[in-house]
Amino acid sequence: MKKFPAILIFILSFNLFVKADEGMWLVQLLGDKVYADMVKKGLKLSKEQLYSINNNSIKDAIVLFGGGCTAEMVSKEGLVFTNHHCGYDAIAAASSVAHNHLKDGFWAKTKTEEIACAGLSVQFLMKVEDVTAKVNESLKNYKPEEIPSKLQGVLTEMSAKAAEGTGNEIRIGSFFKGNQFLQFTYQRFKDVRLVGAPPESIGKFGGDTDNWEWPRHTGDFSIFRVYASKEGKPADYSSENIPYQPKYVLPVSIKGIKDGDYSMIFGYPGSTNRYETSYGVKLKVDIDNPSLVNLRDARLKCMKAEMIKDPAVKIQLASSYAGIANYWKFFDGEAKQLVKLNVVDIKQKDEAAFEAWAKGKPEYDNLFSDVKKTYDNWRPYAKHRMYLIEGIMGSPLIAFAAGLKNMDAALSNPNSKPEDITKSTLAVKNAYAKFIKGENTPSDKNILGIVLRMFYDDIDANQRPQAFYSMLKTNYGALENSDTYKKFSSEVFDKTLFLDKTKFEAFLEKPDTALLHKDPAYKTATAFADNYTNNYGKFYSDFTSANYTLNNKYLKGVLEMQKDKPMYPDANQTMRVNYGHVKSYSPKDGVKYSYICTLNGIKEKYKKGDYEFDAPVKLMELIDKKDYGQYIDKTANDVVVSFITTNDITGGNSGSPVLNAKGELIGLCFDGNYEALGHKIAFDKELTRTICLDVRYMLFVVDKLGGATNLINELNLVK
Repeated sequence: MKKFPAILIFILSFNLFVKADEGMWLVQLLGDKVYADMVKKGLKLSKEQLYSINNNSIKDAIVLFGGGCTAEMVSKEGLVFTNHHCGYDAIAAASSVAHNHLKDGFWAKTKTEEIACAGLSVQFLMKVEDVTAKVNESLKNYKPEEIPSKLQGVLTEMSAKAAEGTGNEIRIGSFFKGNQFLQFTYQRFKDVRLVGAPPESIGKFGGDTDNWEWPRHTGDFSIFRVYASKEGKPADYSSENIPYQPKYVLPVSIKGIKDGDYSMIFGYPGSTNRYETSYGVKLKVDIDNPSLVNLRDARLKCMKAEMIKDPAVKIQLASSYAGIANYWKFFDGEAKQLVKLNVVDIKQKDEAAFEAWAKGKPEYDNLFSDVKKTYDNWRPYAKHRMYLIEGIMGSPLIAFAAGLKNMDAALSNPNSKPEDITKSTLAVKNAYAKFIKGENTPSDKNILGIVLRMFYDDIDANQRPQAFYSMLKTNYGALENSDTYKKFSSEVFDKTLFLDKTKFEAFLEKPDTALLHKDPAYKTATAFADNYTNNYGKFYSDFTSANYTLNNKYLKGVLEMQKDKPMYPDANQTMRVNYGHVKSYSPKDGVKYSYICTLNGIKEKYKKGDYEFDAPVKLMELIDKKDYGQYIDKTANDVVVSFITTNDITGGNSGSPVLNAKGELIGLCFDGNYEALGHKIAFDKELTRTICLDVRYMLFVVDKLGGATNLINELNLVK
């Protein structure tokens, strides 16, 4: 291969600065260059209209919904829109076999019909401050190798101190691999009520088959309302609470879209790792993703086999199944996309360019040789960790049993204080209530048998818990025989204390370590957990510590090298804005995808009684009658169900508002496309598309199918 001068490599190959529509920008720190590009591409709003401390702005309409989605305020009476899959837990919790809101949908025609959602909350961002200097001051007395393990404790302590007496919640986030720290102040509202949800045959139309795919016809939305005290302050649920009056409400446009229109998305993207090294990408492609996909595939098959037998089981397992399935397909597509795009090679060129720039700068000497050594030391144990977390602990029973180790330690320690034992026992009691509610014994029993066999087949023989597998061979049969694992798993589930609620609650009243240590589920959990912790945990601890330090140094250099170019930090569930265009695309030769999907596509995919492609009879009647009302797209002569844009999103953006150039709501983003699932690591400027629910289809379902015109009347419709 012909060699090029180092400086030429740098000029040709460095890929870390922003291209195309890439970028999840911190909305409060939009630089002049980025804002100018937004305007160039079509934005009609000022910076102050996007984000302002002193005046109401779009950022005041955007909320962090539940534990990891986005939602938006759309009425002066606290109405919020988000995705169906974001509201799934709440809808499932409100459902029963007699009142199956997952299956049949739910529409509150009056506020008194709305359903309180215990544990659900929304958070409003109030302000952001740069606290990098304060954090660095708090870390200055630690040695560099101590910082990775001490950092989170320091940030938590600083956040708690800043929040004292304010009634607000404060979180300090790390950016650019620990080179910048920002403090975010939030106001949390805990009284959130379910207002509307389409039938699951609309909200999950297409199921796993269509997940991450385009064309797409999923009506992925749900509607909630935020309540506050009479003074307009956050409050726990009370019948005396009143609908919250938000500072800013998004107008809802039913004017429609066309190919090439400006699109902008606000939200809380969860995590990306765009500045990952080639070594990290290679580990992900070779080991982490294939392991996760294989293990989740096995668990999903066990769960689905029981869900299709019984509607009650489907409700019970619905949320868990959906979460596991979503990222099972994602990680499969991600690995394939990273290979297809030659991301490892691209990263290696980036690293060569960096080394060319860093030559003569002692701070960066041997940086990538140290990175290589770090990964070489960890790589032999990476699959073991994945098989423990996603495999053995993929059994809900075994995961719960492993959670008793802290209580066991407190009970076994003669120096434990009574309050320590009480605290650990209470934690187990709370965890048990959640576990037993979601536990489906037939599927879990099968999961355990399968993952024990997979661990035996796929993990280095020297790394297995030897005593455990010797016991299996002696008492249950040959380790190469699946019946061995089935017999063992059946016995675990038959004899464990944890599945007998009366006996376990009696145990918690008078904990007995001897009884705990005899329990087959606890013995299984500790056999694998202790084997990993005692023999391999240190390797992972050393790996994460060294990796943090090296990545921190690498990004420090990148920021210096790219100081005149806009750079965005990795996503970390802090508010971001990104911008692009509504745009069709061609994923391969001979194929061109339109930028929209319509109701006609639902009719084409419809299969009566099918698990994934059934649809409500009334919806099909409306399609046949072409009863579209004000929601029709005149160009398509149909209702547009969904559309695609070039926006840069990731998990956590689910439910995010898709806005036009004037800041009007045109849709809700809910997915990415399979051809570009490497987006957490690498943005594909040609193929990346965000799949968005068209707000007109959402309102069509609310109005024409649900008859909830009361909700339509609350909105500020732009026609």
